[in-house]
Amino acid sequence: MKLTSNMEDYLEAIAFCANEEGVARVSDVRDMLGVKTPSVTGAMKALAQEGYVLHEPYGGLKLTAKGRRAAEEVKKRHAIFRRFLMQVLGVNPKTAEKDACKMEHAVSKETMEKLHTYLHKIAGDNE
Repeated sequence: MKLTSNMEDYLEAIAFCANEEGVARVSDVRDMLGVKTPSVTGAMKALAQEGYVLHEPYGGLKLTAKGRRAAEEVKKRHAIFRRFLMQVLGVNPKTAEKDACKMEHAVSKETMEKLHTYLHKIAGDNE
């Protein structure tokens, strides 16, 4: 199954909301994404079936190794876009954050690699 942008957002939210043990609460994910609890539950069922998430009914959410890799990739794409929008284009942080959320799902791997390389060249750093 190819992850949809919504599923990627759920993985990213779990990673963001997870405590020290790597467990996130459904209510925290729900609140972060601004969705209803049944939406989170349904998404978790689908992600669990595909091996991205461990979810005990009425329990916490935990990313599997596969889920962590996917969430990290989404977070990386998000950070690259946010940085590009702010540092290169001069977009204000609030707008850059919102737009990066949309853009992170819509580009090819090749484009992301080229953008990442470009940012390294102009900044001369290892971010």
